Amino acid sequence: MHNIISRGSGAIALAAGLVLAAGGSAAAHVTVDAPGAAQGKYTVATFKVPTESDTAATTALRVTVPNVKSVRTEPMPGWTSKVERNDKGEAVAVAWTADPGNPGVGPDQFQRFVLSLGPLPAQDTVDFPARQTYSDGRVVSWDQPSTDGAEPEYPAPTLTLSDTGGSDGGEHHVASTDTTEPESDKVSRWLGGAGLALGLFAAALGLGLVSRSRKP
Repeated sequence: MHNIISRGSGAIALAAGLVLAAGGSAAAHVTVDAPGAAQGKYTVATFKVPTESDTAATTALRVTVPNVKSVRTEPMPGWTSKVERNDKGEAVAVAWTADPGNPGVGPDQFQRFVLSLGPLPAQDTVDFPARQTYSDGRVVSWDQPSTDGAEPEYPAPTLTLSDTGGSDGGEHHVASTDTTEPESDKVSRWLGGAGLALGLFAAALGLGLVSRSRKP
């Protein structure tokens, strides 16, 4: 009887562990999403920043942008943003810092940082190296490029740009109307469903084993 219950509990623990491990790997990185982003055009880019630390909060973020003409930040209560420019007046980076009294993005939380920027460069992909600062002084640099399709430990947020065949001649204030769910959110929802299914299967297995052990 004890062995049967132990096997059932083990199945439940294994299923839960697999789901948690998969969920952690999917949500660990700083990512960027910009539906419809195209070469030579303006876009709205959303950076999703999770806090990985169990004890410290995210209190600052700096994102490098590809020397673009225009960058505008979305107002965020409790945060101060600053656009950094080179001697040509091009935007090269954006930094957000939590205001005094704002604890930042705590453990098990994430925050979205939104930019309107452009025109985007005439290339297939563009990286946005990011630097995430924690309240305990730890700094994580998300700046490693993918090599031969393999994802590095700290990948730089990357956008794939469509080829429009030309440059946008003027600045536009982009309002994102795309309702497509970001890929990272789809993965999270899929993992949640898989976790529920595995949990139910493991629970049924445990109950079945216990029930069978009670039969004469």
